[in-house]
Amino acid sequence: MTLSTHDAPAAAILPAPDVAPEASDGEQTSLWAGLVAPAEGGQWPRPEPVRTVEEERLHRKRKLAAAYRLFARLGIAEGLSGHISARDPELTDHFWVNRLGLDFSRIKVSNLLLVNDRGEIVEGTPPLNRAAFTIHSQIHAARPDVVGAAHTHALYGRALAAIGEPLHPISQDSLAFYEDHVIFDEYNGVVLDEEEGRKIATVLGPHKLAILRNHGLLTVGTSVEAAAYWYIAAERAARTQLVAAAAGTLRLLDHEIASATASKARGDDGARWSFEALYEIIIEEQPDLLD
Repeated sequence: MTLSTHDAPAAAILPAPDVAPEASDGEQTSLWAGLVAPAEGGQWPRPEPVRTVEEERLHRKRKLAAAYRLFARLGIAEGLSGHISARDPELTDHFWVNRLGLDFSRIKVSNLLLVNDRGEIVEGTPPLNRAAFTIHSQIHAARPDVVGAAHTHALYGRALAAIGEPLHPISQDSLAFYEDHVIFDEYNGVVLDEEEGRKIATVLGPHKLAILRNHGLLTVGTSVEAAAYWYIAAERAARTQLVAAAAGTLRLLDHEIASATASKARGDDGARWSFEALYEIIIEEQPDLLD
């Protein structure tokens, strides 16, 4: 099956709360209530299993390697620019990231790097992308809730960043980011200074997406899967907005409707499930990524 940012499998960009809340009358009230029926016994699909530290580490590394392959497959990689990271579940001030010099399409579990909070490679073969350390170390330090972070220079996100516009509420899909993204409104060259990384982390705040002016997009999530899928979703939303703006006047959704819809789409479970649909395809097509 051929994947592109235009026609990836319909695991729609409809994120759900991490835990489906109970209404006072006993009915489920999340956005997923009308889309997914709970399994027998009231369990929602695909709950995260309990894993040992070693199992969780391997899980994150597999999802991370798959995310790189998916970004390459979807055409949202740009040469050697960009990086996706996964916080280590035991050494929580360490993170896993790609080795500089490998195309995203060649990354696999065994060639990931484990990097500490001083930028030292603890496991894996150098070199390390200095910008990857500068950005991701500060994001992980500022956001204990973040497990994964993704940043590349994909075409449509980069174009949106060039004009310094936010993602407007013009479609149901874009509402995943409504009032949940920011613009980092400065550009000082390649991010090689930790202070610049701290600035980005500060501006990102509690949000899931930052549009880095004249640079690209940065997404985070409570899992590697969510961070990667939010990037895919943001890139698609940027493309939709740029195409729509070129065709005519944007018709923005009313704040009340946009806010109400977005409030039901804040959690990362929907993004995680959407990534899993893509993950199943990529490991079937490219099983060597698990090596």
